[in-house]
Amino acid sequence: METGILLIDCPDRRGLVASIAQFLYQHGANILHADQHQDNEVGMFFMRIEWSLDGFHLDRASFSGEFEPIARSFQMNWRVEYSADRPRVAIFASLYQHCLIDLLHRHQAGELPCEISLIVSNHNNCQPLAQFYKISYLYFPVNASNKAEVEDRELGLLAENRIDLVVLARYMQVLSPRFVAEYPRRIINVHHSFLPAFTGARPYHAAFERGVKLIGATSHYVTNDLDEGPIIEQDVLRVSHRDQVTDLIQKGRDVERAALSRAVRWHLEHRILFYANKTVIFD
Repeated sequence: METGILLIDCPDRRGLVASIAQFLYQHGANILHADQHQDNEVGMFFMRIEWSLDGFHLDRASFSGEFEPIARSFQMNWRVEYSADRPRVAIFASLYQHCLIDLLHRHQAGELPCEISLIVSNHNNCQPLAQFYKISYLYFPVNASNKAEVEDRELGLLAENRIDLVVLARYMQVLSPRFVAEYPRRIINVHHSFLPAFTGARPYHAAFERGVKLIGATSHYVTNDLDEGPIIEQDVLRVSHRDQVTDLIQKGRDVERAALSRAVRWHLEHRILFYANKTVIFD
């Protein structure tokens, strides 16, 4: 079933839900899912509503013009998405392959509604995976002297392949502000700790030294502030004094995979809205 998905954020006012539902009903929509959230502290309203396109009277070209008067009257930020569209995804990976393998398997199993167009890595060990899944593989060794040049080539290839979403599957390179600016809120990273605790490149070592009893992983959108972007998903796992750093790393791979795959799926299903460096994740 093909569906339309409307996402809205605006100042909270009476009549919002009724106006949206009435608009869709008037044009023949059969509403399948509707979810909303109010933040009373900031007076904001958020909504995701999905409907069947079977029997719906408005095509893509005419929807915007018909809905705009309602959107303007309620000062809405809004967008409409369609389930038939398949976003084009590039996955960036480094030496560790567990998150990459998980995403490729889930995609093959039909869990991720997208087209994985590219795998980019600063190591060459991921190439057999790309060959197995018949995905283009780009190997770019990166160092301090060639980083800007490599990013130029990467951005050119992403544009050439019309990439909609970049996923950093344990890609252990910091992206430049120029790179991030090309894909605002369209780069998802997984960090191997429960942010905001233990930022940086060696969080498991820091967690071990601190003697924590829980380790975690965090998926978030990438911004220019390292590990500070809006959080999409987090997961945790209990550990004990018996666990060494190698144990934490091994056990942490499970929560990293889970947190990243859920974040990517929610993004692809258009379930995320942003405000104040936070996210609203709709059921």
